[in-house]
Amino acid sequence: MPSQVPSVAVPELPAELPEQTVLLDVREQDEWDAGHAPQAQHIPMSELAGRLGELPDDQELLVICRSGGRSARVTAYLNANGWEARNVDGGMQSWQAAGRGLTCAEGEPQVI
Repeated sequence: MPSQVPSVAVPELPAELPEQTVLLDVREQDEWDAGHAPQAQHIPMSELAGRLGELPDDQELLVICRSGGRSARVTAYLNANGWEARNVDGGMQSWQAAGRGLTCAEGEPQVI
C-alpha cells in the first residue's frame, strides 16, 4: 500500500455531495446500523472484493470508515484497480464532530 493515499478532510466536502460522487462507507454492519451518513452506500471492507460490481466506475468515490484507517486501505485498493477514490480523513468521527448529518433505522444515531 502506498504511504499516501488521496484524501479529503470533512470540512472540505460540500454539505451536499455532487451528484457524480459516491460516499462509500466500509464499516461493518453493526457500525452502519448505529449511525451513518444519509447519502452513503454501504459495503463493509470485509465484503468489498466480492461486491466490486456494485461500485460505479464513472463516479468519484469518497471512502469512509470510523477513523480513517480501513478507508485508507480500501482507497489504495480501489485506486490500484481502476477507480478514482479519496479517503475521508478522520472518518465518521470527524463527520459527526463537524456536525454532518447521521441517520439510523431506530433510536439516536451514533458513531461506534
